Amino acid sequence: MAKKEKKEKGKEKAPEAVVSTTPVEPPRKRKLYFEQAIAELTKQFSYTNPMQVPRLRKITVNMGLGAAVGNPKIIDSATEELRAITGQKPVVTRAKKAIATFKLRESVPIGVMVTLRRERMWEFLDRLVSIALPRVRDFKGVSVRGFDGQGNYTLGLKEQIIFPEIDYDKIDAIKGLNISFVTTARSNDEGRALLASLGMPFRA
Repeated sequence: MAKKEKKEKGKEKAPEAVVSTTPVEPPRKRKLYFEQAIAELTKQFSYTNPMQVPRLRKITVNMGLGAAVGNPKIIDSATEELRAITGQKPVVTRAKKAIATFKLRESVPIGVMVTLRRERMWEFLDRLVSIALPRVRDFKGVSVRGFDGQGNYTLGLKEQIIFPEIDYDKIDAIKGLNISFVTTARSNDEGRALLASLGMPFRA
């Protein structure tokens, strides 16, 4: 009888994992877009169809590292820094052709890049406009000259250290980066209005 009881005890089930039923809060900028920006843009441009309202498709963050030609290790540090900034593993970009003047060989790593979509895109945008850009020295807003004529916008930053995720004491060099906002807007005016409604601080 005692043996039977021991076997039954040995077969006791492990406690089930507790699953949280608390709803996940959507990114603030995504919520802002659906609750306010759509209505503002519809009124401003007199859209008659909801599908006409421009939206943000993706954000690409790119670090061009010319110094990597002479110092390949800088690619490793840039990869970790961009991963910390975006929360996503970067892709290493390579030279498409050799340029003898710059001692550049084909397929040599010359940068790192991340493409953000959905929740990570919205969260990155929020941190950029709410925390990182205000930390730029003597910040007076971003230029409106970065539009490409089709509603897409590229912003250049000189220092990665404006992002709080970067530990200044651990960086090996100051690195610049380009941030591109790809939208469904059909003109620069629509693209600017879209990004402004999401908090992009354009210079007056």
